[in-house]
Amino acid sequence: MGVTGPIRVVVAKPGLDGHDRGAKVIARALRDAGMEVIYTGLHQTPEQVVDTAIQEDADAIGMSILSGAHMTLFSKVIELLREREAEDIKVFGGGIIPDADIPLLKELGVAEIFTPGATTASIVEWVRENVRPVAA
Repeated sequence: MGVTGPIRVVVAKPGLDGHDRGAKVIARALRDAGMEVIYTGLHQTPEQVVDTAIQEDADAIGMSILSGAHMTLFSKVIELLREREAEDIKVFGGGIIPDADIPLLKELGVAEIFTPGATTASIVEWVRENVRPVAA
């Protein structure tokens, strides 16, 4: 298939959570690492997030959720990607997510979860290694 160009990541703040400082920090770190970043802004619905990712031909969606609605929001985004035959778009995220919920989210199809304390460097490295890995 030979995808070229920078990795494209949609950074989203779904739901009613109004705290976006962390999402903006991650968006900037990804951008500074040479990726194309599309930040959706606050209060996005899962439908808006998926629509944006498909319209922007994104390689990944990174969602920041601090509201406690992570199971519902991640689940809906994964479901919509399947319905739209866009399962090649990787979903990762972070925020206030209990350790017990992380394996459940991964079972749903979320590729990775970053909790408070994760460094921007570790997130950039994960995206580089997992979103569009370079063929050996």
